[in-house]
Amino acid sequence: MVTASDMLKLLDSRNPGFSLERAFYTDPDIFSLDLEHIWYREWLFAGHVCELPKTGSYITLQVGEYPIMIVRNADGSVRAMHNTCRHRGSKICKDEKGTAARLVCPYHQWTYGLDGQLLFARHMSSDFDKTQYPLRQIACEVVENAIFISLAETPSDFNLVRDHIVPYLGIHRLRDAKIAHESAIIEKGNWKLVWENNRECYHCAANHPELLRSFPENSSAVGLAGERVDPDVTELWTRCETAGIASQFKANPSGQFRTTRQPMLGDAVSYTMDGKAAVTKPLSDASVAGHLGALLFYHYPSSWNHFLTDHAVTFRVLPISPTETAVTTKWLVHKEAVEGVDYDVDRLTHVWIQTNDEDRRVVEDNAAGIQSPAYQPGPYSEEIEGGVMQFVNWYADTMKPRLEGKADIPFRSVA
Repeated sequence: MVTASDMLKLLDSRNPGFSLERAFYTDPDIFSLDLEHIWYREWLFAGHVCELPKTGSYITLQVGEYPIMIVRNADGSVRAMHNTCRHRGSKICKDEKGTAARLVCPYHQWTYGLDGQLLFARHMSSDFDKTQYPLRQIACEVVENAIFISLAETPSDFNLVRDHIVPYLGIHRLRDAKIAHESAIIEKGNWKLVWENNRECYHCAANHPELLRSFPENSSAVGLAGERVDPDVTELWTRCETAGIASQFKANPSGQFRTTRQPMLGDAVSYTMDGKAAVTKPLSDASVAGHLGALLFYHYPSSWNHFLTDHAVTFRVLPISPTETAVTTKWLVHKEAVEGVDYDVDRLTHVWIQTNDEDRRVVEDNAAGIQSPAYQPGPYSEEIEGGVMQFVNWYADTMKPRLEGKADIPFRSVA
């Protein structure tokens, strides 16, 4: 059994600039510690407000051991609650999404309002007090159509995220978006391998022929703060900032989230095979600065995003087991765009459907190799894998004080 103390020793002895020891990608005890100290504490991207179009609309997701539901309340607000009946614990909403006038447990029909208050429970004693058994609430915040949740009883200040992202997202009009398509895949690899793969394009030339028609492989194209910045990036930032469009590289001091605007290859304006727009009714009307490139936003541990002029693509990462991770991708277009008229779903999604499957394969090959007892941590490329090192450093720097009992954010327990 790997204890918190054992894990702390492994982190203390790690070689900076090298991949982690095998146990970080395979061991069930370390996976449990990851859940406890990261996934049950941090703000997690859950979905989009536009997925809850009317009163009673709900979506569900699973974070570690916790089934969760997010519901549009009668007053229009969005609530997140544990999807666990207060009677004997049965899951209430079993579908991934749907609409319900009331939240009715299918086991014994305990019935809750959309705000989680218990309304009805059959065959309980006359002195049974329904007010004592509401569904347990989860911290929930909405920013520019995105829903974030936190399982922590006392979450960190979400305004840090809100203040960071709002200036960048305004022109992308996500409040006017709808989901045009979504896909979910299971990658047979630890969640950290999924992120490590995402944070570099070292692998792109050999694995992503579709993506590289519009996405620059050069790592400097993301505008690494304080390091080499591609002239194309500087030109894009200057042009956009002059037009009042926030674009420059900005990262939270902890490294947990970062935003930057990245140019696309040549004349490309969208992630399509010909680089041309996939949607004729654009999501953003900010054409004053010409090509806007792609706004990139990641937020550890659960999301990375690409916001373009014509559409947006969001990715949600959720751990399933030490060696399995769910990646859900959603394509957002303007809410008035009509499929078959303003966009074709296959054209809109082709590049990232292919890229996701290619990433799944390389992550699974990576995971399979790490399973070997012969695996030893190897050196990252300082030239092109700076993003991977940044992620691994964030992971280690986040875990170490928590394993030592020196929590860096107020935390008592899971709500």
